[in-house]
Amino acid sequence: MSRKQMKNIALFVDVQNIYYTVKERYGCHFNYRALWQQLASEGEISVAYAYAIDRGNQQQQSFQNILRNIGFNVKLKPFIQRADGSAKGDWDVGITLDVMDTVNDSNPSINCVALLSGDGDFDLLLKRVTRNKEIETLVYGVPELTATSLINAASEFRAIGSSLLLR
Repeated sequence: MSRKQMKNIALFVDVQNIYYTVKERYGCHFNYRALWQQLASEGEISVAYAYAIDRGNQQQQSFQNILRNIGFNVKLKPFIQRADGSAKGDWDVGITLDVMDTVNDSNPSINCVALLSGDGDFDLLLKRVTRNKEIETLVYGVPELTATSLINAASEFRAIGSSLLLR
């Protein structure tokens, strides 16, 4: 593949979504290093963000350091426990803004957006990203726990399976 045809990849990971869907379906953890190697074999990973919730937990901090060592820019948002017992801590708006900024402002131009999430709220984002530009969108998710609307909005859906699991 020539340099001009090479993918210039922007990678965005909804860590909580991937953690819970992989744990629910497979009873294990996701292999971020294997994902990185897979995508790096297809092109250059120019931007990589992992979005997580900060609970101040030592185990989570160790995991976040592993992500940084792989090459991710880890973005943290505090975990908020509401008085009524419900919890708040999602990154949907932050991920959306970063994807749009990256697609519109990157030099060299991003021609592939890879999103790890099963959240159907991102279907509109993927449709918008591909509307005016030649950008491929990849979604990685657990098939049974990924919104059909998100799968349909992506250029390609990649099922998380054995090659991306830590057993």
